Amino acid sequence: MLTVAFFALASIVGTTIWLVENNYYWFNETTSARVARAVAVGVRNALQDAETGQRGYLLTGEDSYLAPYEAAVPTLPEFLDRLDQVLAPYPEADGVAAMVRANSDSKLAELAETIQLARAGRLDQAMEIVRTDRGKDDMNALRTMFTAIIEAADARTVEGLEYQRNGTVALRWVTIIGAFIILAVVGGSVWTVLVYTRELAAARRAVEEANSGLEVRVKERTSDLGRANEEIQRFAYIVTHDLRAPLVNIMGFTSELETSVAELSGYMADRHDDGDPKFTDAKLAATEDLPEAITFIRAATRKMDSLINAILKISREGRRQLKPEALNLAEMAEATVTTVQHQIVENGGAATVEVHVPRIVTDKLSLEQVLGNLLDNAIKYQQLGRPLELAVRAKPAPGNRIEIEVEDNGRGIAAADHERVFELFRRAGTQTQPGEGIGLAHVRTMVRSLGGDITLRSELGVGTTFIIILPRDLRSFIGSQSA
Repeated sequence: MLTVAFFALASIVGTTIWLVENNYYWFNETTSARVARAVAVGVRNALQDAETGQRGYLLTGEDSYLAPYEAAVPTLPEFLDRLDQVLAPYPEADGVAAMVRANSDSKLAELAETIQLARAGRLDQAMEIVRTDRGKDDMNALRTMFTAIIEAADARTVEGLEYQRNGTVALRWVTIIGAFIILAVVGGSVWTVLVYTRELAAARRAVEEANSGLEVRVKERTSDLGRANEEIQRFAYIVTHDLRAPLVNIMGFTSELETSVAELSGYMADRHDDGDPKFTDAKLAATEDLPEAITFIRAATRKMDSLINAILKISREGRRQLKPEALNLAEMAEATVTTVQHQIVENGGAATVEVHVPRIVTDKLSLEQVLGNLLDNAIKYQQLGRPLELAVRAKPAPGNRIEIEVEDNGRGIAAADHERVFELFRRAGTQTQPGEGIGLAHVRTMVRSLGGDITLRSELGVGTTFIIILPRDLRSFIGSQSA
């Protein structure tokens, strides 16, 4: 139906435009023909008035009879120029205006000469010129040309009016037929909309009936999920807290053992080897094996301590009460970049901030930690031999959200590791920097607690861009979570 309506409307509009343009063309043609006729009549009348004035003066000798002549002669140059203009567009009238001008000039010259002779008292000579029929021949030729111009203009006018009348009739029928088609399409559309509305209302009632029970189930599942999440966070906190107690004991006893081994090692080093194999083994154990074992134990306990601290940090972040407040994102981004500016410029790098969003409402501490972690990562994993280029950008995003990008030209991340880098204790690529693999996992935890998400696009050896999507107002997210 829409296709039929489109083609019908296009046909109506196209035909209407064509008919209007055609009528406009013939209107201009008719107007031009009337103007040409009026100009030709004007030239003819002026020449006739001039000739009438000359004849009256030659017959009576009274100057009053020259009034028509004196009034007509000044107007002829303008009439002749106008005749040139109106006849120029018509190829069939080529040369006509020039002949009219030539005959007019000849006739005016004859009139002026006879009037001048009569004024000088040589009326007989003036009459002799009149009897030569030179002026009569010029006027006859001019009348013939004027008649042809007038007849052609009249024919063109009649033709133009006929075309305009036919165009008007056609336009009327096109309008009537188009109106019927549009009414039919509108009627069909109204019928279709009514049917669709009834079907939609029935579907909505069915959905409402299904949702009436679904909402209750969703609320129950959401509540259960929230409680489970809280239990997991508490469990992680309790487990890691309880793990620290024996770990602290191990670290303490390791210190005491390290002191004792140092004393034993010193004692054994001072003893003289008398060739007893047991003494040699004991000395080796006291001076080499035990210190090495203690070194391994201390490294393992430190590693475990850092892992427990990482889990505690993420657990605390999940349980921290968020404090939404109005923030100027541009000022925050500038301040965060300023804190690492000295590390960027050390190797000739540069950082830019382009924030094009109004004030937002979110948790200041969490957002500062997110941006700080990403900037620290960019500095830590910059490409050797290439000055670091950092850019922090922000712009509005659909759904009353904002999009923040942190881009660097560092060593990049392989496509297979784009999701892996956000996992806890997982690191990607060649490890040239110390770390436990918790930075980006912590960042994702904080971003999601702010009601958003973080993704990345990266190319190995080219650079990485982290994309953060956040709600413009954290309070709306917290409200939906509470509901």
